[in-house]
Amino acid sequence: MSTLTNDLLLTVPATAATAQAVSEPASDHYLLEATRTGDEAAFAELVGRYRNPITNYIYRLTNDYDTSVDLAQETFVRLYQAIDRYHTTYAFSTYIYRIATNLAISELRRRKRRRLVSLSSFFLAQQDGALERTQFDPPDANPLQDATLVERERQVAVGRAIATLPEKYRVPVVLRDVEGRSYEDIAGILNMSEGTVKSRISRARGLLRDKLRNYL
Repeated sequence: MSTLTNDLLLTVPATAATAQAVSEPASDHYLLEATRTGDEAAFAELVGRYRNPITNYIYRLTNDYDTSVDLAQETFVRLYQAIDRYHTTYAFSTYIYRIATNLAISELRRRKRRRLVSLSSFFLAQQDGALERTQFDPPDANPLQDATLVERERQVAVGRAIATLPEKYRVPVVLRDVEGRSYEDIAGILNMSEGTVKSRISRARGLLRDKLRNYL
């Protein structure tokens, strides 16, 4: 990673150098064009505008905070490196979410491969006797009196349930039900038809209802 992008990602100035009035925030497209001309403050403004949303989005997909921070930073590095290939005919948010999504999916696939290798080694190491069947991290059946704790437990359960979904269902349902993106936006981010997006979201919701029936 270059020193420039490191500095911009770690330190965001209070304002970007733009020709627009202070009372009127610069558009994403304007900041992209300014970045192309070497305006570092313009790129820093984009980072400040999207860093938290992108980090939160990746966290919802990976369920790992440290990974989400790293991948969010990598998202902006990729954006900066490909700045000349961006077309203003596309919504900037769709473009940056597509980069973040591809990075998150790659991470999920790496995890899956690592788990398969780990499981293979585990079963090869077993000699005699059957493996005990246990439910992974079952919810506590005892009711909690504190409403805040109840809500916290529900949120954790939802996050874990989402993390168990196959990526083809996980990504669109997070974009729709957590990020609040439109079906059209999701179709653009995932490069698929709206019909496929709706079908996968419907399937994901059904799977989540089954997984979360103890919390609904």
